[in-house]
Amino acid sequence: MAGADADDDALLVLTAVLLTPARFPSVLGDDYVAACGALALEPYEEGYGLVLGQDADGARWTVVVEDVSLVAVAIAAWDCGMEYDLSPDGRSVVCALPGWPLALAVAAPGVPAPHDPETDGVGPAPLAPPDTSTWGPAQRRLGADEVAERWALWREQIDDAEFLRPGGEGADELEGDEPEGGEGREGEGDGGGGAVPGSAVSGRHPGVRRALSEALAYTRNPPPPGRIRSVFASADTRTLRVDGPGWSMVARTDDIALILLDEEPGEILPVGRGPALPGLLEALEALASHPA
Repeated sequence: MAGADADDDALLVLTAVLLTPARFPSVLGDDYVAACGALALEPYEEGYGLVLGQDADGARWTVVVEDVSLVAVAIAAWDCGMEYDLSPDGRSVVCALPGWPLALAVAAPGVPAPHDPETDGVGPAPLAPPDTSTWGPAQRRLGADEVAERWALWREQIDDAEFLRPGGEGADELEGDEPEGGEGREGEGDGGGGAVPGSAVSGRHPGVRRALSEALAYTRNPPPPGRIRSVFASADTRTLRVDGPGWSMVARTDDIALILLDEEPGEILPVGRGPALPGLLEALEALASHPA
């Protein structure tokens, strides 16, 4: 595969990710359209594959290909611990972008350490992962990704009793009353983008109410593709990832929701199931983009 138009060097593939409405690097945006925009790509419904590697000089390149199925097969094989030689046909290459949008802990053997290619100011600036030492939209989305991937770890730290009012009533009214988020709890791990259950936050948080209100609005006016995504969790359960301006939600369709906010660095705010959340999650699931 060509790593760069100038040299036609072979690309030493390190990994690959999908860029489709149902599955894309959240670090790039709140939805599929925004993620494509970050890479100056047209948001075609079929999507793309992003192949990350190094050229013979060690320079980092992200090669965008149209052969989504081939990239999906490679990812599935790697996830199962199997070897797979990902070599897309050159005719499927859309473009080669300098840099990587994600941080990789691996490097190709036998070439110099990963570095940005020399572009002499021509073309786009090299892609780079976000700085995880600060908190912002990209870090919030990375944190939500981590919560979704390790749901059981975060869920076991939350006491359902936190979601009950003194009279035992559920705490998540989505219309009329303020929805309540439970307190964050201390936990281990760095939460991907720096999100960890931290110090307690007031149960009735305006950011949680805003997130729930905007999520509810999605059920009336569907958002751009990828703003709501759904993946398999168990035989009868899905994991939902929902994003909006300044917030991310992770939820299990048979359980509670966890919300991350731009204005609360490192906090994971639980929302009790109550009488209203199940209906909201069911409606969001019906609108969600699902992996093929």
